Amino acid sequence: MSSSAQPAPVVARPQRARIIAYVLALVVVVVFTLIAFGLHGKTGDGPGYFQRGDQAAMIGLGLCAAAGILLMTRPRVEADEHGVRVRNIIGAYDLPWDVVRGVTFGRGAPWLTLDLQDDERVAVMAVQMSDKDYAVKAARALRALHTASRTPAAVDPAVVVE
Repeated sequence: MSSSAQPAPVVARPQRARIIAYVLALVVVVVFTLIAFGLHGKTGDGPGYFQRGDQAAMIGLGLCAAAGILLMTRPRVEADEHGVRVRNIIGAYDLPWDVVRGVTFGRGAPWLTLDLQDDERVAVMAVQMSDKDYAVKAARALRALHTASRTPAAVDPAVVVE
């Protein structure tokens, strides 16, 4: 039986950015709704009047803006012994560990990056510096999985056949 245990799978999402995005989206919808109910009467010096459609359009714009803000809640990273799956605001990657050269959190970088064998870099927006301890734990867990994938499996001498 092998004495080395595989590190636990990792699932991480941004913490502070998600809270801020939810609150901001709610504020935007409320503000646009209040503006919509304020649209009544004449449009100015001309002959136009605000209609119900104008109010509905303003609320619709608020909902669209809120949906855009909620894209900030999309980032997520999942990793196990086989590889890492990264979902950013736009785009996603499913990478086996053998194409990942390193897991880095550069000084001053806003989020973690995966350095690939072909000198490309993949941003992992789910692990953000603003999350401090949470980000450090997630980065360490991802590094442990990466290191474990590079370490040859321990061989149980009782099972070796010569």
